[in-house]
Amino acid sequence: MKKGEIYEGIIEKVDFPNKGRVQIGDRTITVKNGMPGQKIRFQINKKKGTRLEGRLLEVLEKSPLETREPVCSIFPACGGCMYQTMSYEHQLQMKAEQIKKLIDTAVIQSGQVDEHGNADYTFEGIKGSPQEFAYRNKMEFSFGDEYKDGPLSLGLHKKGSTYDVLNACDCKLVHEDMTKILTCVLEYCREQGYAYYHKMQHTGFLRHLLLRRGNTTGEILVNLVTTSQEQTDFGELKERLLNLKLEGEIVGFLHIVNDALSDVVKSDETRILYGKDYFYEEILGLKFKITPFSFFQPNSYGAEVLYETAREYIGNTKDMTVFDLYSGTGTISQILASVAKEVIGVEIVEEAVIAAKENAKRNGIENCRFLAGDVLKVMDEIEERPDFIVLDPPRDGIHPKALPKIIDYGVDKLVYISCKPTSLARDLEMFLGRGYRVEKVCCVDQFCQTVHCETICKLVRK
Repeated sequence: MKKGEIYEGIIEKVDFPNKGRVQIGDRTITVKNGMPGQKIRFQINKKKGTRLEGRLLEVLEKSPLETREPVCSIFPACGGCMYQTMSYEHQLQMKAEQIKKLIDTAVIQSGQVDEHGNADYTFEGIKGSPQEFAYRNKMEFSFGDEYKDGPLSLGLHKKGSTYDVLNACDCKLVHEDMTKILTCVLEYCREQGYAYYHKMQHTGFLRHLLLRRGNTTGEILVNLVTTSQEQTDFGELKERLLNLKLEGEIVGFLHIVNDALSDVVKSDETRILYGKDYFYEEILGLKFKITPFSFFQPNSYGAEVLYETAREYIGNTKDMTVFDLYSGTGTISQILASVAKEVIGVEIVEEAVIAAKENAKRNGIENCRFLAGDVLKVMDEIEERPDFIVLDPPRDGIHPKALPKIIDYGVDKLVYISCKPTSLARDLEMFLGRGYRVEKVCCVDQFCQTVHCETICKLVRK
């Protein structure tokens, strides 16, 4: 097999995350963006030793698992909802199998096996999101064009492209309020003739539309991100937005100026054009103030399932000092506060730490302390020693230098919440090599129709 050659085959299985396996003779080729059972045409685009990767060109025959019709107009060109034509039941089953395979492999390689050589821990399956569609409370939409020199578009990048942007006027991952706002903003910007920001030339005005909506409160924060290359007050757009018939309510309209060269959503200057620069969301009876860039679980409905499961895994923490590392806006810290002596949260994003302190005060919680800084450095500065540790790191997992420090505390039990199971499987190698064993694992699907999934793992000291 050579690069550039085109083949046809059937995706026999899909490994996490979205790595389809196609067998051609005695060779296995990895092809992303497909589903088990699809017959596809693909082109060999990477070859390294015996490893082969292909680029999906065309789906020739649907998978037997594709029992539903697409629910939006840009499927499958948009890579956001890979699995929307598969029943939710099959999505959950596939994700559970993918994650169990990863954890089994890590556990077996570390020698935690029964008398038959199988992974010796309890896998508790997967819990689905209470809401399958319209669940996202945050969405970043990009300005661009669907094809070179085409009309202005606002939505999501075409699968495999960093430039082409597909209009997401009927995206089903978000509440209808968000699609109404997106359509309003796009129509206005087209009327005004604004140009979108070209990443290569570093010219243009429009960059992103960041929308956040409380699933439980209906409060909406509209954040329009532009460069400083034009001057406007967006007064007319503000009036149009406020006159939209929405189920929820726009509580803030912000103009965020971002002149960074890289394509990242950030603020050089934030101008409040209406209302305030935050909104509220509620989870498990607690109220959280959320700002444009503060981290919060993107599926509030699924987050309740996730945190209830985590609380069950954590168990009794009476009279204990708990470390909540990578604490974000302090959700887990506050959920645990009522059953712990003290909870200390550590988070590198200073804005999130400020929000966490405000949230704890608003919820009447006095035994939570939040520290801003890198977990790797802050652990050297904390005088207290934990009785229990909760880990909820970013997608890349725990910093390899921070991991030994966490293990050196020698706590009897800890809970690791992971949004990327491959990172969890990698980190388990060190935990299991340093005297811990995996007791049980549960998956929680917060990202219906997509390739992603949350995993909760309880570790105990041998």
